[in-house]
Amino acid sequence: MSTENERTAIVTGGGRGIGQAICVELAARGRDIVVADIDESAMEETRELVEAEEQTARAIRTDLGEPADVRSTVEETLDTFETVDILVNNAGIAGPTAPCEDVATEEWNQTMAVNLRGPFEMCRAILPHMKDRGYGRIVNIASVTGKRPLVNRTPYATTKMGLIGFTRTLAEEVGTYDINVNAVCPGSVDGPRIQRVFEKQAETTGQTLEEVREDVERQSARGELVRRTDVAALVAFLCSAQAERITGQDINVTAGKVMY
Repeated sequence: MSTENERTAIVTGGGRGIGQAICVELAARGRDIVVADIDESAMEETRELVEAEEQTARAIRTDLGEPADVRSTVEETLDTFETVDILVNNAGIAGPTAPCEDVATEEWNQTMAVNLRGPFEMCRAILPHMKDRGYGRIVNIASVTGKRPLVNRTPYATTKMGLIGFTRTLAEEVGTYDINVNAVCPGSVDGPRIQRVFEKQAETTGQTLEEVREDVERQSARGELVRRTDVAALVAFLCSAQAERITGQDINVTAGKVMY
């Protein structure tokens, strides 16, 4: 088994938002980082932030919708670092905001490809290596929408509910290899992405943007949105020695929006 300071992590969607915060937090705890993203300029920004933590970083353009691209990313990571101990499946898209009957098949398929098939392809590519080494930590970034309905967001909700099922089943499959698999379920995380979601919801419902935001904030016990650093801290904990016997769990970071 590797020590805390020797572990290398792949973070998908690491260029911005939650993914960037996860990269920086893991680097601050001594991990080398592979930033796997489709946005090359965003990847470079994260790479610089990781290097500012005095850790090695690689930015690899990765299209999760292309299985060959995923395999290439894993192979390049192993060529560079020799081992991969941590995989954070963070990349995801919001998908369309519309009643089910108005969702185009192409929109449905794209949401499935990135949010659900992407984590499957990453795990399929990296698990043989983790099994051979007898160690691994996998964290899937799901959502509270994996536990409750989200009106006019059927594709997104389906992927996040599926990701929790994937997490539990995979944890059962690989536990005897000292591979832990957990899911983190953020609530509404403050930032540009949720702002775009609020804008679409406002257009659909006829509310103002401020009304949409206030409605969402009122749904949490703390009356506020989640910070991306909150999510990053939990991911880092699940990848630490302190969480060695935590697996198959879906853990909320919601400011009290969901308590189950």
